[in-house]
Amino acid sequence: MPTVDDWINNPLGVVDGLFAQSNSSPDWEKKVVDYFKEKLKSNDTHTWVPSLNDVPLHYLKSNSLVKFRCMVQDMFDPEYFMGVYEINDPTSNTKLVKCGKYKDVTDCGVDFNSRNTVTSERQTFYCVPIPGESQWIRNSYAGTSQARVVPSTSYAPNRHKRSYEEDDDMDTQPQHTKHLSQGAQGSASSHRNSESKRQETEAPSQNPSPSHHTSSLDLNFPLPGEKGPACLVKVYEDWDNFKLNDMLEVFGILSVDPALSVIADEREASSLIDPTDSMETIEEQRVHSPPASLVPRLHMLYAQPLVHNNPLLPSGATEKKGDYISSFLGELPAVRAELLTYLTHLLLGDSLAAEYLILHLISNVYSRRDVLPLGKFTLNFSGCPQNSPYTEHLYKVIQYLVPSSFRLSMSLHNMNNQCMVPKKDYTANRLVSGILQLANNTSLFLDETQLEQGQLDTTGVRNITALGNLISWQKVDYDFNYHQMEFPCNINVLITSEGRSLLPSDCQVHLQPTLNPPILEEYLSAIHVAQLPSQFNKYRIYLSVARTLNYSISDEITKAVEEDFVEMRKDDPQNMSAEDLHVLLVVARLLSLSHGQNTLSRDGWMKAKQLEALRITRKQEQKLVNGNEP
Repeated sequence: MPTVDDWINNPLGVVDGLFAQSNSSPDWEKKVVDYFKEKLKSNDTHTWVPSLNDVPLHYLKSNSLVKFRCMVQDMFDPEYFMGVYEINDPTSNTKLVKCGKYKDVTDCGVDFNSRNTVTSERQTFYCVPIPGESQWIRNSYAGTSQARVVPSTSYAPNRHKRSYEEDDDMDTQPQHTKHLSQGAQGSASSHRNSESKRQETEAPSQNPSPSHHTSSLDLNFPLPGEKGPACLVKVYEDWDNFKLNDMLEVFGILSVDPALSVIADEREASSLIDPTDSMETIEEQRVHSPPASLVPRLHMLYAQPLVHNNPLLPSGATEKKGDYISSFLGELPAVRAELLTYLTHLLLGDSLAAEYLILHLISNVYSRRDVLPLGKFTLNFSGCPQNSPYTEHLYKVIQYLVPSSFRLSMSLHNMNNQCMVPKKDYTANRLVSGILQLANNTSLFLDETQLEQGQLDTTGVRNITALGNLISWQKVDYDFNYHQMEFPCNINVLITSEGRSLLPSDCQVHLQPTLNPPILEEYLSAIHVAQLPSQFNKYRIYLSVARTLNYSISDEITKAVEEDFVEMRKDDPQNMSAEDLHVLLVVARLLSLSHGQNTLSRDGWMKAKQLEALRITRKQEQKLVNGNEP
């Protein structure tokens, strides 16, 4: 029976063994993929595999099996490589047929005139850690890992090419360099069609020396301040099944061979001497071939699409997940009541706002009708104090509950200077990321209380427009210079503002605190500390489970709702439009799901009407108080 060493520490040995057994049979590649899939499905064997997300790169062995929880930030065009090649073995003086798959560097002594050479094709994705992933998510994944790793003795990054978490006092270890056959790296010249890449923060004209460009490499994370590895994922099959911004857990063979940097430096030096010698610009070469010590290569064996990145419940549409959700459904009402109490305290005694915050947190775009996204529920909390730390504390709690989130302070400076929308850089042939390039189910917290008086410039107006389109249509129009390309998304947006937000929303709730603690920070901190870690985990599971439940309305209830709408229109046609009915139906749907009910009942419909009546009454009262508020 194969040991862990066979398939985790030396996966290429398994690949070469299956290739040798195949006698050039075309189905050997499928056998390789099936072998690793079966291994990873057995019990908790996937927890044995080290993760790039929580293990520093210098602790990982090159050519070992690793996993990476990531988002597809960019896609390159296909590249060509030697899938099968023949070498002259000097020890036996014979010719050997070798497999070139899952490798960046071939063995020495390649016979380029051999008829056994097979040129194959693979796709390259530029992947980054899931943007805005919460710290509790990272801690939870790392805590369940059973991988055993030690600092690699075969690879250590140079001082100017350190891995993302390398300690400053880490001893530099000698590098082990493979023999490289001239021209054996078939993919070295195939990147010229790459669709989207990284770019250096330092202009190439400022210092074209290859020894300096790595220090200014921009890993192109969508959100500012993000840390973690970026990775070039090599995909060998079914790459059309993947899309930009997909969340994946990739299992693959790690490649951090120092020879990759040697190849890149030689190509760049050649281009500097004779620019016509290469079809790629220097900028494009640097983006296509970043140092492996900063951007490792990962040769995909298997990738699991992530519907969510919450490690507290199973991912993917499996029986195990269905059983888990069914067993948790009975607990939903009790957990909901506890969460409502917690959020009510957080919102200073405003239980109505707490109700709507729960509905917002479980909202999800479940379908699209033409251009209209169904299920979105953008919430605007008005009445938030300006120049107060309250909104920041509110965001921290949301960050503590959801898997991924980002708080955007809508100051005039940020609106006029930050890049919201991804843009194509044709010089470097890459997609320059923006703040709105987020994975599905990310919570976007827009803090409008930070917006001061002043003039929005062209960039600011464009950013506000992009935020409005995201909220209204759940889409982001990526900038490809000569045209815009529409990318649908599924992002929960919560807006905090003093008055009504200048951005559109599906629902506005004016906060009415009933508590006025003398020291806000101490009060909120006490509420947080009072919650046990196990209780927070219940809240996290509750919110994820409620988002995944199916929902339907029976014909009987549909007819009753229609009749009710006609009666409400008779009483007051001005205050019950088709748009109002749509909001009411969304509230009714989310209210039912929040109680673990996958269909609308008459009682649920009445509760939704009561909730909306309270919200609208409060809104009208506040309008009278302010006089000029719309």
